[in-house]
Amino acid sequence: MVDGEFARWLAARAGEALVGLRAELGFDDPAALKAAGDKVSHDLIRAELARWRPGDAVLSEEDEGSRQASAAQGEAGVGSRLTADRVWIIDPLDGTREFSEQGRTDWAVHVALWARDASASHGLVAGAVGLPAQQRVLATDQPPAYPSVSVGGAGRLRLAASRSRPPAFLTDLAEEVGAQLVPMGSAGAKIAAVVTGEVDAYIHAGGQYEWDSAAPVAVATATGLHASRIDGSALKYNEADPRLPDLLVCRKDLASRLLAALRRHGG
Repeated sequence: MVDGEFARWLAARAGEALVGLRAELGFDDPAALKAAGDKVSHDLIRAELARWRPGDAVLSEEDEGSRQASAAQGEAGVGSRLTADRVWIIDPLDGTREFSEQGRTDWAVHVALWARDASASHGLVAGAVGLPAQQRVLATDQPPAYPSVSVGGAGRLRLAASRSRPPAFLTDLAEEVGAQLVPMGSAGAKIAAVVTGEVDAYIHAGGQYEWDSAAPVAVATATGLHASRIDGSALKYNEADPRLPDLLVCRKDLASRLLAALRRHGG
C-alpha cells in the first residue's frame, strides 16, 4: 500500500481494537480503561509499523522519553529520528478522557508520516485520523471535499474549543469575531470537525505535542485548509523538541481575520 492508504488502514485497525476493548472492559474503571486503550493501540500500531515499514523511525506519545526535548543520540531514539528520512508520528489514543466516558465519540487515533524530502513546509506527506466511535477515518489518500460553510449556518462562526482547558483569551476573541464556542474532546476530533465543516476553525494555545496535531494537520492541509501556529508561522514536525504548543486550523478565507484577532488578544 502507498503511505496514505497504509495510514488509513493502520488507523482503522487500531480503532477497531479500541472499540472492542471498550466493549470488553466497560466503563466502571475509567483509569484502567484509559491505560489499556493506550497500550493496546500503541502495541498494535508499533507492531504493524515494524512489520510493514521496518526502515522508518517512529515518534509516539507512548514511547518512553518521547516528551523530552533533548536530541542526544540514543535518548529514546530521538537522535535516530532526527537523522531519519521518514518518521511516523503517532498518537495511539487521542482523547483518553473521552474514550473512557460511555457514549462519547470525540476521541481519535492519529497516524502521520513526516518525510525529509516533503514539499510542504510542515514535512507531512501522509496521515489519517481514525474516529472509531463515529465509524469513519479521514485520510490523505482520499481527502474530504473542501468545506464551504459550517453546519451551524446563520452566518455565525463556530470555533471548536477544549472541554477542559480552552485558551484564556478565546472567549474574548469569540465575542469579537461573533463566534460560538463548541466544546469537543480530542484535538483530532476538533480538527476533523473543521475538515468536515461541522465547525469553522480550531484554535489551541494550551500546550500540545507533535503527535497531537500531525495527523489531523496532514489531512486538513490535504483538504486545502489553512494550518499554522497562532502567530501565522509554519507548523514544523520531527523537531528535536516535540512540543508544539499552539495552532490554528480553519478555512482559508477565515485565516487572515482570525490571525488578526489572535494578535489583538495576545494569542
